[in-house]
Amino acid sequence: QVQLLESGGGLVQAGGSLRVSCAASGNFFNIDTMGWHRQVLGKQREFVAGISRGGNTNYGESAKGRFAISGDNTKNIVNLQMSDLTPEDTATYYCSAVLSETASQYTSGRTTRYWGQGTQVTVSS
Repeated sequence: QVQLLESGGGLVQAGGSLRVSCAASGNFFNIDTMGWHRQVLGKQREFVAGISRGGNTNYGESAKGRFAISGDNTKNIVNLQMSDLTPEDTATYYCSAVLSETASQYTSGRTTRYWGQGTQVTVSS
């Protein structure tokens, strides 16, 4: 089993900053990428940012220039530093990890995406 434990959500005023973190644990062989999506009730889940094991990052349009993703491969942790927050950033933020559970899966290029339970970020105006 793989667990993704998110932390750091909360309430912040517009213009403020917040950092959310996610730690992966359990039985797996290799993490390919980790990242963050967010979702507002009634809307589709939106990609926020991702980081590969090699450190390559990419961002959704809403995050570019304001959010920064970082990771620690030794601890299987990913962080999302969010700045200049607006009420439109209010959402549940979900951590995800794309990983190979076994060496055999890794060798064959087979991966599975896991999701965390989500952490709420609320930005007040």
